[in-house]
Amino acid sequence: QVQLAESGGGLVQSGGSLRLSCAASGRTFKDHAMGWFRQAPGKEREFVAAISWSLGVIYYADSVKGRFTISRDNAENMVYLQMNSRKPEDTAVFYCAASRRYGPTVTSSSGYIYWGQGTQVTVSS
Repeated sequence: QVQLAESGGGLVQSGGSLRLSCAASGRTFKDHAMGWFRQAPGKEREFVAAISWSLGVIYYADSVKGRFTISRDNAENMVYLQMNSRKPEDTAVFYCAASRRYGPTVTSSSGYIYWGQGTQVTVSS
């Protein structure tokens, strides 16, 4: 069982930077692939970034590639999403998610079974 809690959301101006954090509970955190997803008002939840439990695989959505960086600290049970060059279209609720233990690193939300409550990120133009 993994419990997740996101933090770091808020209001940022277009072009600014923000780092989201996701704190995970549980001794098996290092064995789970982790992902970030977001959901804008009136839209479906979409994939943002993912990192494997072995640190060997990282995926990004095309819309954030080159601007966002996902990382994890297994010693601290933390996952981060560094967001640079923010755009108004990045406004959304951002969710942290974990796969089953030793699960594959995927871009589909169906590949993740543990979810945080989300944190709101608003980018002003």
